[in-house]
Amino acid sequence: MQAFDPLFRNPHVLTILANFWPREYDTSRFPMEDRLIRTDEDTQVLVQTQRPLTAPLGQVVFVHGLEGGGDAGYVKSMAWNALQAGFIAHRFHMRTCGGTAHLCKTLYHAGLTSDLRTFLEAEQSGLPTFAVGFSLGGNVVLKLAGELGATELIQGVCAISTPIDLAAGVRRMGKLDNRLYERRFLKRMRKRLFATGRYSRRQLESARSLYEIDDKITAPSFGFEGADHYYATQSAIGFLDRIRVPTLLIQSKDDTYIPFETYQHPALSSNPFLRLVATEHGGHLGFLKRHGPRFWLDEVVVEFLIETLRKPVSSARTR
Repeated sequence: MQAFDPLFRNPHVLTILANFWPREYDTSRFPMEDRLIRTDEDTQVLVQTQRPLTAPLGQVVFVHGLEGGGDAGYVKSMAWNALQAGFIAHRFHMRTCGGTAHLCKTLYHAGLTSDLRTFLEAEQSGLPTFAVGFSLGGNVVLKLAGELGATELIQGVCAISTPIDLAAGVRRMGKLDNRLYERRFLKRMRKRLFATGRYSRRQLESARSLYEIDDKITAPSFGFEGADHYYATQSAIGFLDRIRVPTLLIQSKDDTYIPFETYQHPALSSNPFLRLVATEHGGHLGFLKRHGPRFWLDEVVVEFLIETLRKPVSSARTR
């Protein structure tokens, strides 16, 4: 694995630049197939699928972050690289995302794994299957891997810039240096929630932080006893020791959203299926490389997929 040499060392610069950096690909060779997948009687989620030109090595399911979707830059570039490497690329949208607010009776949350599991079970075709999650999506794929334990449903998992401790992540997001990011997330969340037709503008405007959205809306929607109960039960950190498939976690130490201290959890050194790649710089999903192909993250993840196909990771390794 090539060491990460950041384009810049300021985490805010990397976070913002990576979000807006152009990803322009000629995808005409890989037509996009949009499908609505019914995961229960009240829910349909969007999955966008592209297939490689040759017989596929396997399939990768990409799960976006908070208020993201299949058109997020980090999904676009990694899906492109996965396709080039010979993998089927599925862009999985969590419920109410990707224009499906009217097709879902409930919202999504950071620990909701049932929709992803339903899709994975339906998509089994004998090919090796991997789940790759970004930010909040990373919490989803890690939690699912922990719930499944020893399984043939997935052959490996990758989680990038993941708030494995949701409470710690929300507290960090509420700090002054993250206020612009939190406001951006709140704006998007209010728009999506309003689109469901179940909340008034007054209800949504009264929630002025991510914690308040979770406490007033997300948690009650799923029967949690407030935001604290939701975070305590749905954080991937409580499931890491149960994971039994090769798992790669990529995390920068200067992530402005996520306290790196949460990655001192004992499972990251005791569970042989977990591998942590920790970089000094990178911000949040901001792994822009100084030299060569710009998106270091895509190279690392595709390398992990191919390595796992050849020889599953069998011992914990940290960097």
